[in-house]
Amino acid sequence: MVDVTVPDADYEPYTNRQLALVPVAVLVLALVVIGGWYVMNGTPVELGFDFTGGSEVRFTTGASLEQVRATFEGIPVESVQPASGDTFILTTQATDTAAIEELARGAGYEIEQVQSRSATFGASAQQEALIGLVVAFVGMSVLVGLMFRTFIPSIAVVLSAFSDIVIPIAVMNLLGMQLTLGVVAALLMLIGYSVDSDILLNNHILRRRGGFYESAYRARRTGVTMTLTSISAMVVMGVVSAVLAIPLLPAIGLILAVGLTADLMNTYLLNMSLLRYYKYEGVAK
Repeated sequence: MVDVTVPDADYEPYTNRQLALVPVAVLVLALVVIGGWYVMNGTPVELGFDFTGGSEVRFTTGASLEQVRATFEGIPVESVQPASGDTFILTTQATDTAAIEELARGAGYEIEQVQSRSATFGASAQQEALIGLVVAFVGMSVLVGLMFRTFIPSIAVVLSAFSDIVIPIAVMNLLGMQLTLGVVAALLMLIGYSVDSDILLNNHILRRRGGFYESAYRARRTGVTMTLTSISAMVVMGVVSAVLAIPLLPAIGLILAVGLTADLMNTYLLNMSLLRYYKYEGVAK
């Protein structure tokens, strides 16, 4: 078993503003990226065919990406991207893929899978996914408020969870990733991961005996160990699934790894600064 040693960080030389500066700056930058994407494309993130409707054709060939794209010139396709090895994925807004399949077979490509969804179904899935995220986030916020019954400790948890979701979405835009049902599931999982580490920190500082920094260290020792273990698991899952060409899992692993890394920053810098303000300068002084 690998021993994860968490050093005792010295927070005292830094003001609350200094602690919060980096996570707030990263959050603002992420919001700018998402806002810019929305202005240019009409959506905060690129939607996959799960939400837009259309078709996805998966095929294998020894041809290069340029040769594959040349094969489908003149056909209204959205994109042709390599998946892994000799496998490519073609997406189109059309639900009738007969012409595409005929061109593919004529070029000697081996078609592995064809999936189609209507635009109506995609719009419905988009609405349901949005409602699911909002309900999960609001439910988490209400639960946290009932647990702590004070504004600053509660808003610290909510703000950290919000940032943990926003940052991976911004990274998706920078990497050109599409929003799929698998990614939505990963974002829902991030809400749970974030709340877990933040509540652990809040409980140790607000409800257990000992000084502020002593309680913070105990919580950080447990929380960082859990989060680093989870990040390692997500990275391994993403790499293995990418090598084996398993759908959905590489994107889920990447989103969770990015979100959990952001959670380390938000919990032990942003949340820590708000809790210290509450203990020493706020109503709890």
